[in-house]
Amino acid sequence: MWNLLDDDDETFPSDARKPAPPASNVLPLFGAPEDDGPMGWQERALCAQTDPEAFFPEKGGSTREAKRVCTGCDVRSECLEYALANDERFGIWGGLSERERRKLKRRVV
Repeated sequence: MWNLLDDDDETFPSDARKPAPPASNVLPLFGAPEDDGPMGWQERALCAQTDPEAFFPEKGGSTREAKRVCTGCDVRSECLEYALANDERFGIWGGLSERERRKLKRRVV
């Protein structure tokens, strides 16, 4: 049986052992934007840190709380762009309700 934890084990020639790269003591909080991928913005969204029910209120319910969160969000434009591109029919996306997104789409077209 191999003992992978014992450095004195001569199963492999000593020149085959390569030192591990130095570990960084700084971890990125959200990762680099170029490493995010197409949906990486969602991890940086403020709504990901709050109650999701606020963003999907009952019909006739208040959207005020969700929109307040959106005003301070760094990825608001990416969120709105996603909702418009994917025809999201429910919820608050990018600070706009479904009705507001429909109006915006009509003005653009």
